[in-house]
Amino acid sequence: MTSGFDLSGQRILITGAAGGIGEATARACASLGAALLLVDRLPAGELARQLKQSGCEVQAFECDVTSRAEVEALAAATGTPDALVLAAGICPWDDWQDPGWDEKFEQVMAVNVHGLLHCARAYLPGMIEARGGRMVLVGSVAGRIGGLVASAHYVASKAGVHALVKWLAKRGAPHGVLVNGIAPGPIDTAMTHGQEFDLSRIPLGRLGVADEVAWPIAFLCSPAAAYITGTVLDVNGGMYMN
Repeated sequence: MTSGFDLSGQRILITGAAGGIGEATARACASLGAALLLVDRLPAGELARQLKQSGCEVQAFECDVTSRAEVEALAAATGTPDALVLAAGICPWDDWQDPGWDEKFEQVMAVNVHGLLHCARAYLPGMIEARGGRMVLVGSVAGRIGGLVASAHYVASKAGVHALVKWLAKRGAPHGVLVNGIAPGPIDTAMTHGQEFDLSRIPLGRLGVADEVAWPIAFLCSPAAAYITGTVLDVNGGMYMN
């Protein structure tokens, strides 16, 4: 019997693949047999090389998701994948009283929300035509609880991601396209380095690691999650319990 977690024969496109949760997700999906399309505004060639050495079929693309033209060109080059993991995101740690915060707000929304929408608009039609596909949107516990130390722009953007999970899920479900999200807590990646977190506010008492988010994302891409859509899965050490 084939495992419900087997991703063999699946083409999975991951944005934000050059580091952090995106890179960990690429490694997890590769280990389950997926062919990968790695997308980042930074080069992901070294990751692609490593995964190829392990036997994974992989291609790397540079793309700025804030540009709809670049995303549409990417979609033309890749065709429709079986699953789309939208992990590209930024989190400036400034306060709204800091100089330049309004410009940072626009930048955060451009990457975290508008970039996600560019990808969904480019790839959802092909998934609908194929009568199937998966999307996993990376949100944040900040969008659930109003943040821990993150600024208002990040909190607002991730709350928007969670809302879009439901909107896209309703649009895709009649065509067999499943859309889910994931809400990580503070994860020990380059994005959080240098920040101090009150671990007493995390029931598990520690930061998460990228692999602990990557495997649930891989699950949502897998046949094991075939009857799940419109859900935001909390992977945040118990910070949000619903």
